[in-house]
Amino acid sequence: MRIITLLLLALTAPLLADAAELAPAPICTDRPTKSTGTCTAEAGHLQLEADLVSYSELSLDGTRTDTLLALNPTLKLGLNSRLDLELNLPLWTQNRTRDAGGSSTVRGSGDLSLKLKQKLYSGAVLELALMPVVKAPTAAHALGNGAWEGGVLLPLVATLSDEWSLNLSPELDVLANASGSGHHLNTAQLVNLGRTLPHDVTLSIELWADWNHDPAGSQRQASFDLGAAWLLSTDLQLDGGVNLGLNRLTPSRQAYLGISQRF
Repeated sequence: MRIITLLLLALTAPLLADAAELAPAPICTDRPTKSTGTCTAEAGHLQLEADLVSYSELSLDGTRTDTLLALNPTLKLGLNSRLDLELNLPLWTQNRTRDAGGSSTVRGSGDLSLKLKQKLYSGAVLELALMPVVKAPTAAHALGNGAWEGGVLLPLVATLSDEWSLNLSPELDVLANASGSGHHLNTAQLVNLGRTLPHDVTLSIELWADWNHDPAGSQRQASFDLGAAWLLSTDLQLDGGVNLGLNRLTPSRQAYLGISQRF
């Protein structure tokens, strides 16, 4: 019997190895938190990553602005094993502004963003990608600035151990001046630590900062962000998070729930 068992193992081992090689890798996303990963959508596949709902509050100089966002999808198409095309369009946004003079509410869709993500390097410990972004002014009246803008991100991910990873996502943007004429530079950076847990759960902790160099006056935003993702299957992920503002120019709190699906 022992000989028969060994023969069966010898015959089935290559088949099991081939099956393992053919098994798809779990979906890899840029959610949650503000970080951008280095992975791209699988070649020939469509991937959806979306906020189901997001809510934020900002109080500044006696004015409070509450923003409610629903159905904010990013669609990704894998062009090859290292390149994907991405499209983002917030489908429904509501801004409610309140001050001493009363309140006003604006609803509508947001601006359209088109992105390309190219993985530049993939090693055992480090991965590096390049992602140019162009924003088209498609937002409803009073929800956007009506200007074309763009930028580029250089995401870097370092595998620190089997459980821990580090993400840096430096960003450089060219934004429209508040005056309505000309453009200026905007820079952003974050430090994100990710920790994988049993049962396909991942936790993230992050520090984010943004520097807007508008000629009308430079502004800086900063936040402390927490995120969690749960992989329900190889192709489906749920996530959520909370962002806490660290200065008066940043929304004091933001909370969101999201979903990602690979097709």
